[in-house]
Amino acid sequence: MRLDFVGFSMASIALRFCAAWLVVGSAVLAHANEPYKPKLGQPGKDVMWLPTQDALMQRMLEVARVGPQDLVFDLGAGDGKIAIAAAKQFGARAVGIEYNARLAELAQRQVTQAGVSHLVKIIQGDIFKEDFSSATVLTLYLLDELNQMLRPTVLSMKPGTRVVSTSFAMGDWEPDEVIQVSATEDRYRTPTGYYWLVPARIEGQWQLNGWPESNPNAPAILRITQRYQRVAGTFTFKGVTQPLLGAQLKGAELSFSCVDAQGALKWVRARVQQQDAQEMTGEILGAYGQPETPVGPWELKATRIKP
Repeated sequence: MRLDFVGFSMASIALRFCAAWLVVGSAVLAHANEPYKPKLGQPGKDVMWLPTQDALMQRMLEVARVGPQDLVFDLGAGDGKIAIAAAKQFGARAVGIEYNARLAELAQRQVTQAGVSHLVKIIQGDIFKEDFSSATVLTLYLLDELNQMLRPTVLSMKPGTRVVSTSFAMGDWEPDEVIQVSATEDRYRTPTGYYWLVPARIEGQWQLNGWPESNPNAPAILRITQRYQRVAGTFTFKGVTQPLLGAQLKGAELSFSCVDAQGALKWVRARVQQQDAQEMTGEILGAYGQPETPVGPWELKATRIKP
């Protein structure tokens, strides 16, 4: 009788043990089938995951003048919110690059749910290996040191490419604009972004063809020094050298003022015409950009002089 009792008890325990494992297994399976939800601050390859605040994201895309003509690359795309916003709110095409495979899958699901699959693609990849050179707009939320590592690649992109970064700058490359919005979640910290235009590389000497009274034997010479978008230089004509006045470089567009041989103020605007910045074309106007009649404006062509 004792053996029967013991056997019955062991069988009951075994059944209960199996039932418990079935419950646990079902719970584990149910959890595994749940959609992936990232946690704020979770570590990644080089950065932790923190989404850009909505108000700052909106303002950054506005400052970058994102529109239907643009191709936006979001480096470190996370859950895809910036790429989705660029497409849904501004009509742009967008590509998000995200290293974390589960985040990339989540971002692609959210792209589908947002109804912008025809405009947005999410790539699971490494931002230091993927090619984003075709971007017209680049968005970042990385770290200072990562931004600086990417800086040579960014500076080699097409002049005029627009770049916006959440929270982190580019070292000694000054932003063209600092973007701030009212604090929301953290009332002690103002959400900040930074905006740059990739500058053309125009440092060196240029011969200006079309300058009034110039000719091949007496050309006007422009000498430019450059540090990112900050430019300065001199203008030499008929043996007289003078500093450029108010020189500005905005992407591929250069403007400055100088004094001609008669002592009149001239205003020049020119645009780099080639990716390798060997030629600029533009026009010469009167003081402060006013057209001169009846002869102006003069057409200008500048050719880089090899050192």
